[in-house]
Amino acid sequence: MTGRVQHEPMTAVYPELPGKAAVVTGAARGMGARFAAALASRGVHVVGADIDSDRMRATAEEISAEPGAVHERPGRVVPTGVDVCDPDQQDAVARLAVAEFGRLDFWVNNAGIFPFAAAEEISAGQISDTLAVNVQGVLFGAQAAARHMQAGGAIVNMSSVAAVRVRRGRGAYCTSKAAVAHLTESLAVELGDRGIRVNALAPGYIDTEMTRWVKEDPAALAHALDVVPLHRLGSPEEVVGPLLFLLSDSARYVTGHSIAVDGGSRHV
Repeated sequence: MTGRVQHEPMTAVYPELPGKAAVVTGAARGMGARFAAALASRGVHVVGADIDSDRMRATAEEISAEPGAVHERPGRVVPTGVDVCDPDQQDAVARLAVAEFGRLDFWVNNAGIFPFAAAEEISAGQISDTLAVNVQGVLFGAQAAARHMQAGGAIVNMSSVAAVRVRRGRGAYCTSKAAVAHLTESLAVELGDRGIRVNALAPGYIDTEMTRWVKEDPAALAHALDVVPLHRLGSPEEVVGPLLFLLSDSARYVTGHSIAVDGGSRHV
């Protein structure tokens, strides 16, 4: 293990959340682990799904063992393996949530990959894998969620500031996240008739394992701080708040949007 799951210090409590059930993909580490911990601490039962099933089990145990629950009865975290590129496996995750908790209210499409290559060097495999995980994986997750959700359900996809603000060496990633933003709007239109809301989060430079390379490269860190008006990296906890809002009844009339959590970097 590279570090214990840390619960965010925010104390906001949404009284409608306890007892509900969620799926979080890519929940073994990084933002996904933070999302699962934040939901469980508020009484939401969570199926944490990740292609690294061993790491997912360890993360679920960490979340269960850590103090810091906001709600008096924290939710359970049930770990499972999933390849988000396989629609049948995604549907199996949805069925697991219903079998374990009797319901499925929320789905967080968090799993993703971040290839780095100059435009003329992006390989066929890199673009294919990136679109498969980052775009098809989101679609398959939303499809699985929609089959098992009732009206009032909410889906949150992970887009990125890269959807609207390109950077060198990230052509495949930027393309995939732009597709997620548009897919989110399409899903919101089509699932709205069923009372299911679909939104996206678009983080910027957030201090997670995926962006560790930024902190390890002085030039990259200096550039990141320069293009963020707040001149700092965001913390995972600062993405948790918008996620909870989008899943809560406070956002019951919000659908089809991508909420930027980027310190203003999309404007630079």
